[in-house]
Amino acid sequence: MSNYLNDIDAIASLKATQGSSWEAINPEYAARMKAQNRFKTGLDIARYTARIMREDMAAYDADTAKYTQSLGCWHGFIGQQKMISIKKHFNNTDRRYLYLSGWMVAALRSEFGPLPDQSMHEKTSVAGLIEELYTFLRQADARELGGLFRELDSARKAGDTAKEADLQSQIDNHQTHIVPIIADIDAGFGNEEATYLLAKKMIEAGACCIQIENQVSDEKQCGHQDGKVTVPHEDFLAKIRAVRYAFLELGVDDGVIVARTDSLGAGLTKQLAVTNQPGDLGDQYNSFLDVEEVTPENMNNGDVIINRNGKLVRPKRLPSNLFQFRQGTGVERVVLDCITSLQNGADLLWIETEKPHVGQIAEMVNKIRETCPNAKLVYNNSPSFNWTLNFRQQVFDAWSEQGKDVSAYDRAQLMSAEYDATELAQAADEKIRTFQADAAREAGIFHHLITLPTYHTAALSTDNLAKEYFGDQGMLGYVANVQRKEIRQGIACVKHQNMAGSDMGDDHKEYFSGDAALKAAGEDNTMNQFG
Repeated sequence: MSNYLNDIDAIASLKATQGSSWEAINPEYAARMKAQNRFKTGLDIARYTARIMREDMAAYDADTAKYTQSLGCWHGFIGQQKMISIKKHFNNTDRRYLYLSGWMVAALRSEFGPLPDQSMHEKTSVAGLIEELYTFLRQADARELGGLFRELDSARKAGDTAKEADLQSQIDNHQTHIVPIIADIDAGFGNEEATYLLAKKMIEAGACCIQIENQVSDEKQCGHQDGKVTVPHEDFLAKIRAVRYAFLELGVDDGVIVARTDSLGAGLTKQLAVTNQPGDLGDQYNSFLDVEEVTPENMNNGDVIINRNGKLVRPKRLPSNLFQFRQGTGVERVVLDCITSLQNGADLLWIETEKPHVGQIAEMVNKIRETCPNAKLVYNNSPSFNWTLNFRQQVFDAWSEQGKDVSAYDRAQLMSAEYDATELAQAADEKIRTFQADAAREAGIFHHLITLPTYHTAALSTDNLAKEYFGDQGMLGYVANVQRKEIRQGIACVKHQNMAGSDMGDDHKEYFSGDAALKAAGEDNTMNQFG
């Protein structure tokens, strides 16, 4: 970031060349506006955040304790509040990102109304949300710097030179709220050309990292639901290449691609892979098919026949016209997917699992690392998992194997609140608390995210407010459980006019109109009640 005083001098020099027509232009005001708009385009953001992410990946390779985290967003305000809160509580945004969930775009952003996670929503809404998130984050920068500028003016007015120098240093060293966004492009919304076009829109909006999955685009399902259908590797690799070309075309040379495999829970394929010789990638994909040997007596009309090791076999085809993989091949397919993706342009992996289990993830990652030693994962700490039940059952099973008496517990009912104060529940909660650090150390997870947290927090907080406000508590339900907590926790949006840009608008009115400016932040502004 450029030096604030140098910017003032540069604009003053420019003003001097323009004659009397620029007489009313204040160089310091212009320098402030420039500082408040550090990133001029989405591509500026994509290049800046790609460097951050690459540096974080290298730091993780050196020390697995330096894993990264994010929370999913479905609105710019949500993303903005996360980063404001992170800066407030931790004084920096290091290794903390945002995640853009295709699930939440489908459920909350589609003009068709709430939709399941099946790529039925408008694909441009994904790029639109990226742009919206960064608009709000840039406004968080502008708002924070605006406060520093007002403090600077007060320090000058008071003649406090030490305070003035400190504020100028804070301005020059201001840490932006702009962080990497891992953006979900689902299965690419069509063929590889469609994937390329959408990837460009997402990168132009600011995305430095795009996550793509190996499901069939028009059969796409949520990663934690049944009926998932994968594509042959060459189809998926074409889309990975399409995303890379999009990054390179736009000058984001270190853009990050996350290749997601759904093969662990996907038992179906829509098509057989093209194979030219035994053992090639297509042949390996087809080798996982559930087949039966064909004889002239058992052949049926319309059968698809393939040659497997010199024998004619028929892949089992369902009434849906989908082909079925053999049971128990999920892990092998995941490993092949991941190795192939890393060898063909992907930077990070995402393995969608049915439960959060460090041992299960580590088993697959260790097999991948036999071929690709630097393999790293992005992992979905999903709300689709029942974390309480899963980890209580993991502790129950571990204790049983160790010979510890677990007769006081019913494994099937461990979610019950009656177990909340037990030793087992406390041990499970500790495993949940350390899950991310444990998985980063033992299972190669570079980035931990929660896809849908604010979907759930919005529902929970709204339920609590509705119960209190429309019940006996009336207005106290809002005041005691929302506003009073906002004030005491120092939540910035308690001054909602300020968060919406009112003070920045006043600054601009003064810049543009001088003494004639009609400002909102006068004595009668009720926001003054919040100090």
